[in-house]
Amino acid sequence: MAAGGRRHGQSALVKPPTAAFVRYYDVASADGTRLRAWTNDAEGPTVFLSNGLGTNPHAWPALLRPDCGVHVVSWNHRGVGGSERPANGRVDLDAFVEDALAVMDDAGIDSAVVASWSAGVTVAFELAGRHPERVTGILAVAGVPGNTFATMLAPLRMPPLVSKQLMVGLARTAWVSGRALAPLTRRIPWTNATANMLRLTRLINPAADTAELRTLMQEFCTTHPSWYAKLALGVSEHQRVSLSKIDVPVTFIAGTWDMLTGARDMLSASERVTGSRFRELNATHFIPIEFPDVVLEELKDLIERTR
Repeated sequence: MAAGGRRHGQSALVKPPTAAFVRYYDVASADGTRLRAWTNDAEGPTVFLSNGLGTNPHAWPALLRPDCGVHVVSWNHRGVGGSERPANGRVDLDAFVEDALAVMDDAGIDSAVVASWSAGVTVAFELAGRHPERVTGILAVAGVPGNTFATMLAPLRMPPLVSKQLMVGLARTAWVSGRALAPLTRRIPWTNATANMLRLTRLINPAADTAELRTLMQEFCTTHPSWYAKLALGVSEHQRVSLSKIDVPVTFIAGTWDMLTGARDMLSASERVTGSRFRELNATHFIPIEFPDVVLEELKDLIERTR
């Protein structure tokens, strides 16, 4: 397992109010798309991170601390956070796997534990299925291996087929109406007050730190709604990822109140992976920012299980 990502010319340092550390740099994917990769430059075993769709490093505050004990390498999705929109328009699972491999190769990572969240879980399992020699373990946080849209609204006991049709319909509506929404989403003043208002809605557990949540949402809202919808529609086209070839340690962390990935669906996936660990928290979909210390604890436990 190689610790990479320190030999690039284009880079930038970011230090939000939480004293988190992120260094950005550029990587070219297989089709020439320029990706904005990032690393925490911390000391410790290398972890490759497959993030939630269209999100940014600040969803994982525990991994951005200089003393976190793990060296994280990841990237921002196509068209998000400084990554280029592809000239050919490709934003599907094949493209995401190619992007992951490009960032790993550039950082000199032969193999690593892959931490993942939300739709990034699908990418992590697909990467492990296609290139098992590159993945030594998977931390799956609030996500299932494929067919993501069918698991949404599970706490409302919505049938999977209905959930998928409804959420795909919403994504298509956002894709069409995104131009009208963009001026609104980009003008939201993300202060401590607005972050606290979001916490009070219970869409995000009140346990989330206000400053960390503010930083996450401020960057997330820079993505054009239409482009985010396009990314979502690209992911929605894929069915369940086969788990029959997964032969590495896996940990699933689910949220009881997760409206986007049902805990029961995650438990079902865990039961189909031999020897996997399953943990359910009193959380929503935003587990990495709601319970960052638990996530780091489970990640380090997973790393030990791979040795």
